[in-house]
Order: sequence, then structure tokens, then C-alpha cells
Amino acid sequence: MAVIVFGSINIDLVATATRLPVAGETLLGRDFFKVPGGKGANQAVAVSRLGVTTYMVGRVGAHSFGAELINSLQAAGVRTENVSIEAVANSGVAIIIVDERGENQIVVIPGANALIDEEDVARLREILPRGKALLLQFEIPLAAVISAAQTAHSAGVPVIVDPAPAQDSSRLDELYPLIDIITPNEIEASQLVGFGVSNQDSAAEAGRELLRRGVKCAIIKLGAKGVYCANAQEEFFTPAFPVPTVDTTAAGDAFNGGLATAIAEGLSLREAVVWGAAAGALAATKPGAQPSLPDRFTFDSFLQAQGVNRS
Repeated sequence: MAVIVFGSINIDLVATATRLPVAGETLLGRDFFKVPGGKGANQAVAVSRLGVTTYMVGRVGAHSFGAELINSLQAAGVRTENVSIEAVANSGVAIIIVDERGENQIVVIPGANALIDEEDVARLREILPRGKALLLQFEIPLAAVISAAQTAHSAGVPVIVDPAPAQDSSRLDELYPLIDIITPNEIEASQLVGFGVSNQDSAAEAGRELLRRGVKCAIIKLGAKGVYCANAQEEFFTPAFPVPTVDTTAAGDAFNGGLATAIAEGLSLREAVVWGAAAGALAATKPGAQPSLPDRFTFDSFLQAQGVNRS
């Protein structure tokens, strides 16, 4: 039983301030710290900390943080033999600003992530027989995402796509039929479907549109307002877990980690969505990306405290 993550590996440079700046404005910040991140690596760490064997497929640079990023993945228990070191590029970097409410602005410089191609897909193909799910994101070239999804689809491995950062929806027609579960947040869902998504009703409309495009299951994350889920058999809404929010940077990645862990462990879709919501809520209570991702003891304790019965 394993989950495979094919995607980005970054170093996060994080500044905190009382609020987010507007265009052209200079603010005095409160703090600065550097932590491993990248949506792919975050999701790999999220799954591994929840106790499931996790393989990471991606690239880092030979200089500027590469060894640090690989060591961090390994320290979290992630298998990194399929992470290649790229001599001609720097590692990916994310520049993040977080305000006192936990909201953020992020700029990502892909670096080595932009070089992911068919060589990486070939490495993925070798380990797919071990996978219960494949996690994908959009911080790497879309052509590589589509190829990885095609490879997993052909192998019968469920494909879970976090469509972040959002892409031009017209480029995704080839990808939609390969997706078993797509997990956009409000902003990403709005960009995908072409209308505003801000509440349960609009999330339901967006979910149905994504199903029409060929996705098998649409899960739309509405932050503190909860999670909407739909497939051909059912539609349901899961409330968010109320927690004090410190930093939402990796909450979406934690959600996908909890979701994939539940799927790997054979839980139902409804249970998997609850697990995703719980992992995302816990991640929002701590600063930073990977440092905020819960371990299994913390996760199980949280579920128990919330009165969630585990299968």
C-alpha cells in the first residue's frame, strides 16, 4: 500500500505581516523564515506523516537548497529515490506573505520543477504497481501532468489532481477524463468553470460542470465554509472543523494528504473527505507549510476529540 506524488519540490521563503500589501505598497513585516515546501512535496509529507508509504517523483537543483529539500523529505519518511538532481537549474522557490488572519499571497519560481518531463514519467511508470493513488498538482509543466495522468489511468491507479495554481481551462480538456478526483479551492474552481464559486450553491454548480467535463469526482474546498463533493452517485456537503487559523499556506495540501491516506486505507469517499477536512484544519493551526502537517497521533487524536468514528 503506497501513495505516489508526482510534482513540485520548493523551498518556501515566508514573511509575515499584519496584512497583505496592495499593489505598489511597501509594508514592514513581522518575521521571516525558510521552510521546505512545494505542493508536491507538501502532499508527500502529509501522506507520509499519516503513516502511508509515500514515493516522491520530481526534481530539485544541484545548488540552492536541493540537498536540504531531499533531506527534509527523507526525514518525513518519504521515499526519494525518484527525485532527480538537476545540474543546470536551481531548486524551485516560493515567496510567501502571510497576514495576521492566516491568509496568504504566494509567488512561485519553478526552477528545476519546470524541467519535469517524460524521463520523470518513465520513473513514475516503474513504481505505479505499488500505488493506491497518484497525486498531481499544477506547479510542474502541464504536459508532464497529463502524461503522468495517462500513465496512471492506463495502470488502473486512481488519479487525484489538485489544480493549483490554476491553468487556462481550455488546455485541460485532455486531462479531465483522466481524473478520478479533482480538488480545487474556491478561486481555482472559479477559474476552471468560468463563474464565481463562493458558497455551497455555486460549488454545487461548479462540481456538476466539472463532472460534465469528464471528471469522475469533484471536491471543492470552501475553506472555513466546508467542502462540497459530487460524483455520478451522490452529492454531499461536509462542514469545516472550527479551528483557530494561523496560516493556511499548506491547508489544501494537507487536505489532499488526508484524502489520499483514507483512500489508500480503503475508506469510503465520505470518510475520505472528512479526513481531508481534518488534516487541512490541523495544518491551518500552525505556521509554515511542511512544519504544519500533522502526524498520525495528532490526527487520530483530533478526530477522536471531534467525535469522528473511524472505520
